[in-house]
Amino acid sequence: MILRLILGDQLNETHSWFGKSEDDVLYLMMEIIPEATYVRHHVQKLAGFFLAMRSFARTIESKGHHLFYIRLDDPENRQSFESNIKRVMTKFDITKIEYILPDEYRVDRLLADLSDRIDLPCSSVDSEHFLTRREDLGDFFASKKRMLMESFYRHLRKRDNILMDRQSPVGGQWNFDKSNRQTYDASIPIPPALEFDHTATEIIDMCRKMNINSFGYIEKDRFIWPIDRKQSLALLDYFLENGLPYFGSFQDAMSSESWSMFHSRLSFSLNTKMIHPGEVIQRTIDYVESSRKDIQMNQLEGFIRQILGWREYMRGIYWNLMPGFNDMNYFEHDRDLPKFYWDGQTKMNCMKQAICQSLYFAYAHHIQRLMITGNFALLAGVHPDQVDYWYLGIYIDAIEWVEKPNTRGMSQFADGGIIATKPYVSSANYIRKMSDYCAHCHYDHSKRAGERSCPFNSLYWHFYHRNRGKLEGNPRITMMYRVWDNMAEEDKRDIVQQAERYLMDLDAL
Repeated sequence: MILRLILGDQLNETHSWFGKSEDDVLYLMMEIIPEATYVRHHVQKLAGFFLAMRSFARTIESKGHHLFYIRLDDPENRQSFESNIKRVMTKFDITKIEYILPDEYRVDRLLADLSDRIDLPCSSVDSEHFLTRREDLGDFFASKKRMLMESFYRHLRKRDNILMDRQSPVGGQWNFDKSNRQTYDASIPIPPALEFDHTATEIIDMCRKMNINSFGYIEKDRFIWPIDRKQSLALLDYFLENGLPYFGSFQDAMSSESWSMFHSRLSFSLNTKMIHPGEVIQRTIDYVESSRKDIQMNQLEGFIRQILGWREYMRGIYWNLMPGFNDMNYFEHDRDLPKFYWDGQTKMNCMKQAICQSLYFAYAHHIQRLMITGNFALLAGVHPDQVDYWYLGIYIDAIEWVEKPNTRGMSQFADGGIIATKPYVSSANYIRKMSDYCAHCHYDHSKRAGERSCPFNSLYWHFYHRNRGKLEGNPRITMMYRVWDNMAEEDKRDIVQQAERYLMDLDAL
C-alpha cells in the first residue's frame, strides 16, 4: 500500500492525487505539537488550520479516499511527522511513501531525508498550485543584476497571456501603481466584511488541554474565515462584486472604520491551497469582462499584480535565498520587539489600530503590515528574528515562504536591498495622508521633537542619520539626505536626542 502524506497547507482537492479513489492508497494527515508551537500562533490561526484540515479530511473521505487522520490530542499521537509515519507503517502494509513538496524550507529538508531514516522508498510530487516552479525566479534573473519584481511580473504576463493584447499590455501600460495610492474617499461606502460562522470551541479547548500557548482573540469562539473550497470561492465572488471596483484605488488606504476595506482577504484560502491562483486570476478577468460595472483598469491590474506578481515573486525569492535568508540582518539591528506588539497597548494610535485589528481578526492588509507595524520596527532597530517571529505568528495567512521575504526582506530591508530598492520607512506624514489614525492620537504628527512629538518623525530621521554609511549611495534616497543636511544644526540635534530618548524605552510609547 502507498502512504501519501498531506500537510496542513496542502488542502487542494483539485490536485491530481484526488482524481479517483484507489484501494492501494492511504492518505495521512496529522495535527502535531511542533507545527502548533514553532512560533507562538494567534488563536485564530490555530483554529483556522485545524478546522480547514478537518474539513478537507471529510471532503476527501466523502469522495471515497482512504484516510488516516491523527488529531492533536490523540493518545497515540507521537507528535512528529516521522514518528507518526512509523506508527502508521506498523498498522498497515506500507511499501512506499509519497508526499507533496512542502513550501517551507524546514519541512522540505525534513521530508527530503525521510527515506534514509525509515527504510522505505519515498518520492515527492508537485503541489500543482503555484504558477511558477521553485527555481524559475532564480533561472530568470541568473544573468541580471537585480531581481526586480516588475521584470518577473511582466515576464509572467507575457508567458501566460494575462491582460495582454498580443505583445502589449491591455490598457497601454504594465503597471497602474501610481493610480493605486489614493487616500480613502469617505463618500464611497466600504462593503461589510463577508464573515462565515464556524464554532471553534472544540479546537480551542483541545489546544488549551495540550498546553499550546497562543495569543490574540476569537469572539465567542466564532471563526469567521473560510474553511473549504466552496466558502473560499464564495469569498472571491463577494470581493469581485463588492471590493474590486474600488480595490486598486484604495488598496493602500487605512481607516479606523473598517478592518477589511476593499481587500479580498483571500490569502488564507490561497496559502492553504483551498483555491488556486490561476482560477482567481481567470475568474477576476471573466468577471470584469462580463460585468455591467465599469471597472477601471487600475482596479483589475492592481489585484492581478498581487496574485501573479508579488505572490509568485516572493515564493521565488524565498527558495532562491534560503537557508541564508534566516541570518540576514543588514543594519545589524538588535533591539527587542516592544511589548505592545502583543497587546496593542500603546499611545501611538496608528500602531494601536493596526495591532489591535490584528489581535482581533488575525489580519491586516499589506500597508498596515509594511508601513505601520513594519515601518516602526525598522525605524526602532528591532532584530529581524523577533519581527519574523511576530509576523509569522499573528497573521492567519502567514506561512514562512510568504512571510519571510515580505517581512525580513521587503519590510525590514535585512537583505540589504535584494527585494526592495530602498527601505520602506516613513514619517508621520505618510500615515496621516493614507489614514485617519493621526486625528485621534496622543502624539502630534506635525512635531519632530519635543513633548508629544510623533515617534515616527524623530525615529525616521534618526534611522537615516545612523545608517548614512549604508544608505547614502542609494540614488532613491539621495533627496532625503539633502533635506537632512539642509536642516539647522540645532534642529538636527533636537531630533536625534528625541529619537534616542524614545529608543531608550520603546515600551513606554
